[in-house]
Amino acid sequence: MQKKQLARAAFIAFAATALTGAGYLAGTRHATSADPASFATTLAATPAATSATTPTTGDKTDPKTGRKVLYWHDPMVPNQHFDKPGKSPFMDMQLEPVFADDASASGVKIDSGLQQNLGIRYATARRQEVAEGFDAVATTRFDESRADVVQSRVTGYIDRLYADAPMQRIAKGAPIASLFVPDWLAPQEEYLALKRSGMDSSMLDAARARMRAMSIPDGVVANLDRTGKAQTHVVLTSPETGVVSELNVRDGAMVTPGQTLAKIAGLSTLWLIVEIPESLALTVQPGMTVDAAFAGDPSERFKGRIREILPGISTGSRTLQARLAIDNAAFKLTPGMLMRVRVGAQKPVSRLLVPSEAVITTGKRTVVIVRNGDGRLQPVNVTVGKETGAQIEVLSGLADGDQVVASGQFLIDSEASLKSVLPRLASSANAGSSAPASAPATTGASQTYETTGRIEKVTAEDITFSHQPVPALGWGKMTMAFGKPSPAAFPDARPGDVVHFAFRQTDSGYQLTTVEPMGGAK
Repeated sequence: MQKKQLARAAFIAFAATALTGAGYLAGTRHATSADPASFATTLAATPAATSATTPTTGDKTDPKTGRKVLYWHDPMVPNQHFDKPGKSPFMDMQLEPVFADDASASGVKIDSGLQQNLGIRYATARRQEVAEGFDAVATTRFDESRADVVQSRVTGYIDRLYADAPMQRIAKGAPIASLFVPDWLAPQEEYLALKRSGMDSSMLDAARARMRAMSIPDGVVANLDRTGKAQTHVVLTSPETGVVSELNVRDGAMVTPGQTLAKIAGLSTLWLIVEIPESLALTVQPGMTVDAAFAGDPSERFKGRIREILPGISTGSRTLQARLAIDNAAFKLTPGMLMRVRVGAQKPVSRLLVPSEAVITTGKRTVVIVRNGDGRLQPVNVTVGKETGAQIEVLSGLADGDQVVASGQFLIDSEASLKSVLPRLASSANAGSSAPASAPATTGASQTYETTGRIEKVTAEDITFSHQPVPALGWGKMTMAFGKPSPAAFPDARPGDVVHFAFRQTDSGYQLTTVEPMGGAK
């Protein structure tokens, strides 16, 4: 009787165990058929993670924030998903949660502390009234409209030359040459004789008229009346402060009426010749403002307005020349100086501007990273116009008041790529759109990587290796599971084998392509 009771108890315990196992298998089969991708993802975890994380039912919630969690992952290996928090099997760090609202929203959200560590700065797109203009270079030249010539009106001889050579600086009223005029002696002596003889005023007036006709200066005639001595030398002086641009005589030379002895170029005003690129030739008009600065003293500004556009385009530099006069009363500038100029329009225009450093040019498109109202970051394709100082015009893609990232864009792109949320800037995504969370990086989607390792575990879905570094991916030594293309693939792979294997990245993680034995001991 007692034996029958023991047998009955054993049968009941065995039946309970069998029912529990059947229920577990049925639940597993149901979960696999309902969500095969999620099931495959769970199987892709490493042995350490699998043993520490068992499937759970119901919604997963972060205890700190109360937000719904899709899964946990290591940001350095984003395609490996875990259903519980814990320490990463790949790196010495804790797994990070991926929230449901983060995965569904466009863009990527980066923690404020991390943004501060990355040195991220923001700027606001603003519509401003700016002058239509451009930067150019210019050179200073003599103002030919203010050039003076020193000529001889009589026949004489140079008995002293004060100006030694061309391009010599000279002040206004400074002597240039002393001229001996022998023909002046006779009319002066005649005038003095008439004056001493008491001739009437009409005769004296006639004598003065004759001296003026012979180009005797009024100052010489006045000195003749005062001293009673004839004067045969006259000193020619500079009419303007500047330089002797031409000197055509030497000491002792004979000069004739109308001969140019010297040419004086003034320095109180200079011409500024602006070199305008050929592409902007049709936009330049007289009256446009010019703000010029010399590299030797950037604090000193010289301003003016374009007076005229010179005809013709230089065949060497392909530039059009515009000319204006600038004030040089302080004589700080000399001809031939190179100036940086800003040519502005007569009337300002409204432009949408952002800092130039906020714009990323990839070669195929121009992108800025925009911060949405919820704090998420996403790339937006823009069309840019002309630069205005440190800012650049945005023709399309942004609106007034949008916030853009002004620094740290490449760090944001790296952070987002690790999270697999923000598409790479080199992808062909439309403006304002973001890639799905599971989208792999473009550069690694079809590339194959190789390394060696020891097989730790083999299942129908994956093989776990303790492998050597993979420099192409920046990986060090680690233990990691790689998916199999099919359950029957690599039938000869056994735990303990040392193999050489190759893999590539797919939508569901890293998948093996070859596994070859290396003859290592188990």
